[in-house]
Amino acid sequence: MRRSEMSAESQLEYNLKFFTQFIIHPTKTGAILPSNEKLCGLMTDISDLDKVSSVVELGSGTGVITEKILQKKSEDATFFALEINPLFVEATKRKCPEAVVYQSSAENAAKHLEYHGHSGCDRIISSLPWSTFKGETQEHLLDSIYDALNPGGKFLTYAYVLGIVAPSAWKFRKKLYAKFDNVKTSKTVWSNIPPAFIYVCEKAPA
Repeated sequence: MRRSEMSAESQLEYNLKFFTQFIIHPTKTGAILPSNEKLCGLMTDISDLDKVSSVVELGSGTGVITEKILQKKSEDATFFALEINPLFVEATKRKCPEAVVYQSSAENAAKHLEYHGHSGCDRIISSLPWSTFKGETQEHLLDSIYDALNPGGKFLTYAYVLGIVAPSAWKFRKKLYAKFDNVKTSKTVWSNIPPAFIYVCEKAPA
C-alpha cells in the first residue's frame, strides 16, 4: 500500500501506534509522531539512492522512510531495514510488504550485510533517537555504523532543532564530527513535528 493510497483512518492508526510506543518506550521511540512527508523526502533525496548498490535503514518505525527508500533506490540495490520494536516491524511490513525488515538492533548491520553478500554498504539511513541514548551507547552504535559503511559511504540521521541544546544531543553532534571525515547539515524542515534537520556524514574514500 502506497502512502498516497492510504485512507485517513490508516494514517491515524499509524500515528496512534507511534504515539503509544513513545509513551511506553520514550527512550526507544524518541518522537511523538512519525517523520512527515517533507523530512522523509529530503532524507532520501540527499542520499542519492539511485546511485548506490546497498542501503540499510536503522529504526524503520512505521515505515514512512522505508517507503521513500523503496521508491528511490535503484532496482538492483540491496536494501533492508533493522527495527528493534516488534510492533514497528509489523507496521513497516504492513506499509511496505516488499521490504525486508529484521527485528534486530542497529549494531547488527554488518552481520545482516554479510548475510546479503556484502562486506559493507553505501548508505545507512537512521531514525534512531540518538539524544535519548547514553554516551557509551551512542559511541558503540556509531562504531558499528562506521565499520559497516564502505569507503566513501554516507550515514544520514536527523535531529530535532529544539533538542540540539540538550547535553546528550550536543555530545552526539561532537561524536559525529570526531568519527566521520566529512559532516554536513541539511536545511531545517520546519513543518515536521518537531522541526528537524539532517546530518550527512561521510566515511573517507579508500
